[in-house]
Amino acid sequence: MKEVQLDYGDGKMGIELPDSATVFNLGRLDNDPPEVDPTEAVRRALKKPLGFPPLKELSGPDKKIVIGFPDRVKGGAHDKAHRRIAIPLIVEELLKGGAKIENITLLCAVGLHRQNTLEEWYWYLGKEIVDLFYPGRIVNHDAEDPGLRNYGVDEMGNVIQCNQLLADADLPIVVGHCAGNPYGGYSGGYKMLVTGHSGWRSIGSHHCPETMHRRDWLGASTKSHMRRQFHSIGLAMEEGIGKKVFGVDAVLGRKAQVLDVKAGRLGLIEDATWPLADQRTNLSLDMAEPADVLIIGVPRNFHYGPGMGTNPCLMSLAIGGQLSRCWNAFREGGVVIAASICDGWFNDNWFPSYKETYESLQKYCSIPEFLASDDMIRIAEDTEYCFKYSNFNTYHPFHAMSMISGGGVLAPYTSAVFIAGAKAPAYARGMGFIPTSTFKDAMEKAKRYVGSNPRILCTPDCFTGGVGVNIGLKKN
Repeated sequence: MKEVQLDYGDGKMGIELPDSATVFNLGRLDNDPPEVDPTEAVRRALKKPLGFPPLKELSGPDKKIVIGFPDRVKGGAHDKAHRRIAIPLIVEELLKGGAKIENITLLCAVGLHRQNTLEEWYWYLGKEIVDLFYPGRIVNHDAEDPGLRNYGVDEMGNVIQCNQLLADADLPIVVGHCAGNPYGGYSGGYKMLVTGHSGWRSIGSHHCPETMHRRDWLGASTKSHMRRQFHSIGLAMEEGIGKKVFGVDAVLGRKAQVLDVKAGRLGLIEDATWPLADQRTNLSLDMAEPADVLIIGVPRNFHYGPGMGTNPCLMSLAIGGQLSRCWNAFREGGVVIAASICDGWFNDNWFPSYKETYESLQKYCSIPEFLASDDMIRIAEDTEYCFKYSNFNTYHPFHAMSMISGGGVLAPYTSAVFIAGAKAPAYARGMGFIPTSTFKDAMEKAKRYVGSNPRILCTPDCFTGGVGVNIGLKKN
């Protein structure tokens, strides 16, 4: 037997698995392509951008310039983190071209996440660059801003919205991370523009069951319907604002180290960064056949913030997202076992709309039914929740809808989802999952669906081991 330590709440859950089980520890992974000097990589990229002249030539004394950058959720905060290195170098090039510092604004692309605080900006950007722009010229995107630009719908039927500052800029720039993501394969590129700088109705065009419950959403592929939506919306945003957006994207490794940097038009930098990102993100395990059981460790706190692993709506998204990452090594109709403390802590200070969202969901027979309801619209547009989002650093109320949409992918593609070690089991049941007191109980019940000798894939530290990867089988 193998002894394995699963992430579980604030600590670990020790379990035993048969020797035949495949255990994938992300934290022990050591196959990233070589790290590069991020300063030199950014300088090279800015010197020869793809599809654009250099920034120095695009700049000028009368140009209004906006630099959008990723929020606190992902990307690293160490001294060599991409946005921390890239933003000062971008500003340096703009000033060489004659730009006035007072005409440059830094825009934190929070999308529907909580607006970042000054202390958080200091943490992941560094004090020197923040103090150069604070206050007034480093701001959070606000998806509830009355000035949000609306450009109708694109040819796919997606709603098109854009941040006012970015839309009015003479030179819009976005800094992105090309890192593995269940949503359309990678962050960065058009995804950075589309999800970070728009409103909830635009995000609702793709963070919904019609997109996230499609079979092609699973596997975190860049060829998915969601990725096509990102591309279509991004092009429509650029058409609406009347200019192309200049991007500066870094391919990230497991520890958010920089592996490469490309700059230029967003579609071109996607083409240039995805091949290297594929090498570090898409891994093949030595498994003869897909797993019947996927085991996931779920901590209390991870990327969206404190309580992500205990808030049932967020917990469901985490499990659904990991299923997507492991889809190519898992058989449809298999069983998922997630070790989660599931104690019902919603963290109302960050996620005030989530408890009401969860309770409203209980009135409906399925997640898609709830997300098509008037109750969903009422909560997503609730004045108090939206005011808190804009003014008190909380998540937007539609963020909860997008999370349970991602969690809802589990129902059509698995036979059962067990929550092992649930402390408040009613919350697991409320998401359509089966709570058990112990992992052993979950494993015994899983065998009713998959037989007495199932193939097992275990990902014990998939949320704490570093930037995630996609798992498949070796091709013979």
